[in-house]
Amino acid sequence: MILCCGDALIDMLPVELADGRRAFVPHAGGAVFNTAVALGRLGVGTGFFNGLSTDLFGDMLAAELAASGVDFSLCPRTSQPTTLAFVTLEDGHARYHFYDEATASRLLSPAGLPTLAKDVRALFFGGISLVAEPCGSAFEALMTRERASRLVMIDPNIRPGFVTDEAAYRARLMRMMAGADIVKLSDEDLDWISPDADAFIGELLAAGPSLVLATHGARGATGHISGRTISVPPRPAAIVDTVGAGDAFNAGFLEALDGLCRLDKDALRAMGEGDLRLCLDRAAEVAAVAVSRPGANPPWAADISAPAWRLLAARA
Repeated sequence: MILCCGDALIDMLPVELADGRRAFVPHAGGAVFNTAVALGRLGVGTGFFNGLSTDLFGDMLAAELAASGVDFSLCPRTSQPTTLAFVTLEDGHARYHFYDEATASRLLSPAGLPTLAKDVRALFFGGISLVAEPCGSAFEALMTRERASRLVMIDPNIRPGFVTDEAAYRARLMRMMAGADIVKLSDEDLDWISPDADAFIGELLAAGPSLVLATHGARGATGHISGRTISVPPRPAAIVDTVGAGDAFNAGFLEALDGLCRLDKDALRAMGEGDLRLCLDRAAEVAAVAVSRPGANPPWAADISAPAWRLLAARA
C-alpha cells in the first residue's frame, strides 16, 4: 500500500450562472487527497491519512475516497470543520484562497499519529499540511519515524499565499526533502525555493534523495537521478484547467514504480534510464487526462492505455 499523508479539503470552483453572476461549486480536493484518489482509480493499493471532519464536506471527502478504492481507516473523524479553498482561474491556471483556521486537518497533532501496518510500502507527503501547525509537525514526525524502512516521496506543492512563517516553512521543506527518496517540484515550486533551479536540484540530490522530478508545464517533465537527466514531452491534451494536474502526475509516476517493482529504496537507487522514462511517460499520460477535465478529476485505469510494463511482460 502507498499511504498518502496530507491535505484534504473542498475546492470551491467558480461557475457562471445564467444571469452572469459568479457562483462556487464544492468539489473534493487537496493535493495529497487528489494523489490518493488518482492512485486508487489506477488500481494501486492506496491509503489516506489526515484528520477528516464529520461535517457535510468531510462526508463528501470520505465518500470520494471510498468510491475511488482508497482506505481511510487511519483518519481520525472530528467535529472541526473542513478546510475550504476558493479557486479562481487565470488563463486556465488555478489560484487558491484558503479558509483553514481550526479545521480537522490542520489540528492533527504528533500525538495522533497511527501505527502503520507492514503492508505500507511507501509514504507520500505534501501540500498545505506541511505549512500550518500542528499538522506540519505531525507529518514531519511521521516521515522522520518511518523513512528508514519505507520509501518516501514528497511534493511540497507550494502555495506562497498560504505561508505565514516563511523561514520555518523553508526549514521544514529542506529537512523533509533531504530525508525523502523522491522529491517532485514544479517550475513554480523551484522559482519560489531558489533563483537557480539547476543548482538547487544538484544540491538536493547531494543532500539525500535518489530522484528529483521536475515538471515544466508545456515543456514536459524531467527526472534527475545519479548524475543523469531524462526528459519527456507532455502528452497532447485539450486543456480545460490545471487543477490537480501535478497530483495526477504523482499518481502516474508512483503507479509505474509499483508496476516495475521499484517501490523500494534499493530498487529505486538501482533504476536505469529506461525504467525512469517509462515512469515519466506514464505520469505525463495520467496528467494529460486530468487537465482535459474541469477540476481535480483524475482518470480511472479504463480511461487510459494499458501500462507499458504490462505490455512488455506480455511480450516476454
